[in-house]
Amino acid sequence: MVKTGADAATARRYGGRDARQRQDERRARLLAAALGLFGGAGYAQTSIKQVCDEAGLTQRYFYESFADKEQLLRELYDGIVAELRAAVAGAVARAGTDVADRIRAGLAAVIDTLGADQRRARVALIEVVGVSRGLDTRRREVLHDFARYIAGLVPADVDPLPPQRLETGVMVLVGGVSEVLVDHALGYRSTPTPELVEIIAALFLGGYRALGGR
Repeated sequence: MVKTGADAATARRYGGRDARQRQDERRARLLAAALGLFGGAGYAQTSIKQVCDEAGLTQRYFYESFADKEQLLRELYDGIVAELRAAVAGAVARAGTDVADRIRAGLAAVIDTLGADQRRARVALIEVVGVSRGLDTRRREVLHDFARYIAGLVPADVDPLPPQRLETGVMVLVGGVSEVLVDHALGYRSTPTPELVEIIAALFLGGYRALGGR
């Protein structure tokens, strides 16, 4: 008997889920496994087989979603960056219009979001470094995007600095923040978030005035 289109569609469903849903679930399991392993033992020390074993899947299912281990790391990293952006945007929107308050809110969102899960912090700040030229380029793009976002919190009509001067100054700050967060991820420092936010905000605002802003 020839199956109708409806019959064929029903045959492709299993447990109430179609093929696409099952593939998405397997992909999510692989990403979750990678977060635990890359954020624990480390990217270089983790094999594709270990990721698959942790996810409870065969390697066949790995390759239906990812070309290789590096692509898995990149997608995991991009997901963490997207979470950070959403957290920062929400915090800044709730902070009102005062520049100092917006800076503090954005910084607190970054620190709290990464601090809530040290595995995410390690992947985003440590494990993506030096893997390949492509990932290093992607990491630089993220840093520059964040620097432009922070610079954009300063209203353009408030004694503006030349954009390049402001963004360069912010990049200095972003680099320092990144290193402090690496220290936290590795357990070298445990400065409470409010104190850390005040230190970084003071450096930003002081630097802004030193560069000629008001």
